Amino acid sequence: MSDCLFQRYRTHVLEILRRVVPEIGEESLARVELTPTRDPAHGDMATNAALIAAKPARRKPADIAADLATSLLSVEGIAAAEAAGPGFVNITLDPDVLRGIVPAVLKAGESFGDSQMGADTKVNVEYVSCNPTGPIHVGHCRGAVVGDALANLLDKAGYNVTKEFYINDAGNQVAALAWATYWRYLQAIGSTMDAEAFNAITPNGLQYQGEYLIPIGQALAEEHGTSLAEDGAKPAPVEKWFTLVKDFAVARMMDGIREDLLTLGVKHDVFTSEAKVLADGVTDRAIKMLEAKGLLYEGVLEPPKGKLPDDWEARPQTLFRSTEFGDDVDRPLRKSDGTNTYFANDIGYHLDKVERGEQVLVDVLGADHGGYVSRMKAAVKALTDGKVPLEVPLCQIVHIVRDGQPVRMSKRAGTFVTLSDLLDEVGKDAVRFTMLTRKSDAQMEFDLDAVVAQTRDNPVFYVQYAHARCRSVLRAAEEMLGAETVTPAGLETVSLAALSADAEIALLRRIASWPRTVEGAAAAREPHRIAFYLGDLAADFHALWNRGRDETSLRFLQENDREGTLARVALVAATAMTIRSGLAVMGVEPVEEMR
Repeated sequence: MSDCLFQRYRTHVLEILRRVVPEIGEESLARVELTPTRDPAHGDMATNAALIAAKPARRKPADIAADLATSLLSVEGIAAAEAAGPGFVNITLDPDVLRGIVPAVLKAGESFGDSQMGADTKVNVEYVSCNPTGPIHVGHCRGAVVGDALANLLDKAGYNVTKEFYINDAGNQVAALAWATYWRYLQAIGSTMDAEAFNAITPNGLQYQGEYLIPIGQALAEEHGTSLAEDGAKPAPVEKWFTLVKDFAVARMMDGIREDLLTLGVKHDVFTSEAKVLADGVTDRAIKMLEAKGLLYEGVLEPPKGKLPDDWEARPQTLFRSTEFGDDVDRPLRKSDGTNTYFANDIGYHLDKVERGEQVLVDVLGADHGGYVSRMKAAVKALTDGKVPLEVPLCQIVHIVRDGQPVRMSKRAGTFVTLSDLLDEVGKDAVRFTMLTRKSDAQMEFDLDAVVAQTRDNPVFYVQYAHARCRSVLRAAEEMLGAETVTPAGLETVSLAALSADAEIALLRRIASWPRTVEGAAAAREPHRIAFYLGDLAADFHALWNRGRDETSLRFLQENDREGTLARVALVAATAMTIRSGLAVMGVEPVEEMR
């Protein structure tokens, strides 16, 4: 676990606050924050402790702040503390405290920022979970990146994380996939039946006509010959081929989805089949649990306004009292014909996760599923008596553009941009970093030209360039000082007294805030904060680099100043490690040099 300066000094603030305001309760203490100051002229940290304590103490915040500031001066490592504004206290640390972050980073390496905040709580993060009916496309890409980075972030914050993909391999869409694959199989064995003719014999029509099913049809033909058809490559009775073709098609589509996700750097721990959950009776068990709690009844829903959803019927259905758990209407679990709704199947799946011991459930969904959130939260709350929370980060759509115009890159898929096409165009790191440069619920444009531009305006390049510059300094330092001297172990014990310039202190402050950033981003479930932090860290490093051009004393390597050079090289090494620590959360590879 990394030493977090903010947690360390927050502990001191709380100890003093308890003495200054004995009547303050633990609930109020939990709201006390210690945050970086926006302006370095106001110190290194600021606390709202006096504002929180004012009400229980029945005193003016400014008076409490003055008492806190006086007492904080006795804490080791605090060089100055003063009341400010309506009740804040600004704290300035001894520079040696900030310098001490360098050996801490060098010792921890890329694990710098690791936290025990999660206390090994089991968290299941489910993301992507697209229907296995076509290639994975950019509509799924943002959720894949956000979900994967969030899982990495929670892992770094001390949670026991499972990355999960839910295979929607039951229902009408998979049946449509089977029929479409069978058409391509018939073509592979010589049928001349066109799409219009096959559509006429297909329940609900021929829905998937993309070229991506051609190789799957050919693979079926290679493995089964003409055994799945009648003489003359004519369609056989459905019972002869349907289950085999469906399972074959789903397996092949999932192989492609896994391959594309791995190219994106996404590797799930668990793939759960919807069909298996149903076959195992988990959904039926979930319904019985809700029934035993008195939460089901037979009723008729009022027709919703606007377009009618698929699960609405003007007939008696089995309804779940979801309004008792915060939903706006009760929801159907079984239709009038006795079959389950999609919602019922999803309840069974979430029960399956709970029965596996998961303590927190996180579903990363597209924004088009926003209306589904309240009912699913209600179901999980009902099943677990509120003991297992369900969190649902939503991801808005991403528009792929070039020169301000929408892009259609895919030939084999037809009407959408596949993930594979996007990765071929700009690469994994650019895709992952860019997808995390905005909060997930904000719409964004993915500009193909901008993400490969080598300019300061491109955050991917800007951060990678900072790391490459660090590595270039360290390679030069090895030549000057010797490779053993420039190892983390060799730099851990060097004197850092030479680090005193404003730009150097600013970089130290930024590095010191990394553990706090990890915990804050994990608590808020906002991995985009990591991208923002890395952008700020890169800016501080580039600023120091540029200052060295004008001020000889700030240059990293100086032949006539060995002690100062060692201190600055240690700072550069700590910066590079912190960048790598952040990029690891994002799933982005650091580069050694820019080409």
